[in-house]
Amino acid sequence: MESEVKLAFDTKEELFSIIDNEWFADYCLDTSPKEAVKITNTYYDTPDRAFMKKGGSVRVRVYESEDGKRYEQTVKYGGSVTEGLHQRYEWNVDISSDKCDLSKFRKMAEEADDPTDLFNEIFEDIDTDKLVPLCSISIERTTYMFGFGDSMMEVCFDYGIIEGSNGKKDVVCELEIELESGDVVDLKDMAQFIIDNTSGKPYNKSKFQRAVALLDDEGSNN
Repeated sequence: MESEVKLAFDTKEELFSIIDNEWFADYCLDTSPKEAVKITNTYYDTPDRAFMKKGGSVRVRVYESEDGKRYEQTVKYGGSVTEGLHQRYEWNVDISSDKCDLSKFRKMAEEADDPTDLFNEIFEDIDTDKLVPLCSISIERTTYMFGFGDSMMEVCFDYGIIEGSNGKKDVVCELEIELESGDVVDLKDMAQFIIDNTSGKPYNKSKFQRAVALLDDEGSNN
């Protein structure tokens, strides 16, 4: 189960000003400058959005850094969102290219700690041969590790663009705080501390949900 808090910021300057706060060094395990990694996410579904109707999503992610490219495929399913806290099932596998290929998830179902019937529920009655790209999200991500209470958290500074297959766009300017180990209470407390000391606001929509909203928006391009 993935647990993370999303905080939205109005500008890139406001987002990255967090690093200049004195308290940043109190919680950050390594404050040395970090290289921003370029991440491109492409989300797939059937033309009638069968995965989405079940509360799921399929994503292919490309990481680009000075070390080269890495490819990862993700399935997310179910979960809940409360005051910016996102909790859901998530499975990740490394793949060799940016092509969507769900075959590895079949094998993972036999090895996962999560109930196998979840996989059956996700893929049941879906023709995966009909998957098509729905939208893409391109961001630059700068990542730090925080220690708070008895927990470890990955803190990601994300800035970039969401684009639907219809060409409409929106800006990503957010902080993601993901629980790596420990207690979700520490995660919520860390997020509240950041809210109290910055201009960040809890955000309940995922990047994917925002991209889908662009697809369904009949208004003009952003």
